[in-house]
Amino acid sequence: MLLRKLALTTALIAAVPFVTAAQAADISGAGATFPYPIYAKWADAYKKETGIGMNYQSIGSGGGIKQIKAKTVTFGASDAPLKGDELKEVGLAQFPMVMGGIVPVINLKDMKPGEIVLDGKTLADIFMGKITKWDDEAIKKLNPKLKLPSKAIAVVHRSDGSGTTYNFSYYLADVSSDWKDKVGVNTALEWPVGIGAKGNEGVANNVAQTDGAIGYVEYAYAKQNKLTYADMINKDGKKVAPTAEAFSAAAANADWSSQPGYGVILANQPGAASWPMTAATWILVYKQPEDAAATADALKFFAWSYAHGDKMAAELDYVPMPDKVVKSVEAMWQKDVTGKDGKPVFVAK
Repeated sequence: MLLRKLALTTALIAAVPFVTAAQAADISGAGATFPYPIYAKWADAYKKETGIGMNYQSIGSGGGIKQIKAKTVTFGASDAPLKGDELKEVGLAQFPMVMGGIVPVINLKDMKPGEIVLDGKTLADIFMGKITKWDDEAIKKLNPKLKLPSKAIAVVHRSDGSGTTYNFSYYLADVSSDWKDKVGVNTALEWPVGIGAKGNEGVANNVAQTDGAIGYVEYAYAKQNKLTYADMINKDGKKVAPTAEAFSAAAANADWSSQPGYGVILANQPGAASWPMTAATWILVYKQPEDAAATADALKFFAWSYAHGDKMAAELDYVPMPDKVVKSVEAMWQKDVTGKDGKPVFVAK
């Protein structure tokens, strides 16, 4: 049922209670599907507490970036951080909201979540079309005790501009020189093989309906919809499962201040417990917004989510931002996001 609701979200925004026809008090945003489950959960709780709703369009990071640049929404959401030069050129502030993990999801009869294990090179070869059957020797070598079917692999990938794709391809490029040279890293790719689907919702739906399929989605989509996922061999050569602890381990040593707009990529981090496809997701707002009150309302929501949303995030296996990062972000808001009078539009308490 939830999978159907998520799949409908992109096409019929009004299908989810918190995404309503825009009202004067509603906060408007658009972008990444990766954090959609937690944004929906936070928004529902926030509306119950404050009466203020959220009109968030789960359309993919590329769409969110386009909409914030076009000033049709108060905030954009992206899983691919903008570079410092672009942030400066457009006049945007960028900050991370939450972290999570990207997982390979598969559809093989009688296969249980975590029963199959893959490594980065094998995953890259599958998505390049070099490995085409589930009983390929490379997969069998990683799963010597598993009875693998001689079934064709149906690759499912994102068709839209996607930060999930950016992080997924960043990881594959880091572990496979062939992927790096022939496919590369971007929010949208020239995929060598496979069928495209829109959003994490679309990929999850296609994998669920296609025998022999493999795709990649944010972990909450796999967990909520009981999709079969693969465990991974990480950078330290250890087999790891996608858990909040594994995502936290990957993010533990991140230096968030090292990149403009906190744009740190968490893929393929060292550590025996680290999940290799961990990723953050970012919010974009104008530093000098045309509608200061609307931006203030958005920042109030994000401040509330930082302060009250950790338990809800953990329930969906997202990882909250560290307190040190939250304090840095809130100080940045006060310094950089200002009205026409030069005063901050919102000061976190």
